[in-house]
Amino acid sequence: MRLYLRDSERRPDPEPVVTDDRTAILAGLGLWIVALVVAAIVAGQGAALWTCIAGIVLGAGLLTYVEARARRRR
Repeated sequence: MRLYLRDSERRPDPEPVVTDDRTAILAGLGLWIVALVVAAIVAGQGAALWTCIAGIVLGAGLLTYVEARARRRR
């Protein structure tokens, strides 16, 4: 098994796959919000709530980044 190929032996890189990042992020945010509500009802105060809040904050930040990146590409 060789770990290195010469440029003449390499196949061309595949075309990038077009994905809908916004939909995937919104689905994840929705699941974190549902988890937050469930954790608030079941666990009350605790690590589960902070985990859900962190997921929501990170998802919102990622959504902002994806929107800004999409605006720059247009």
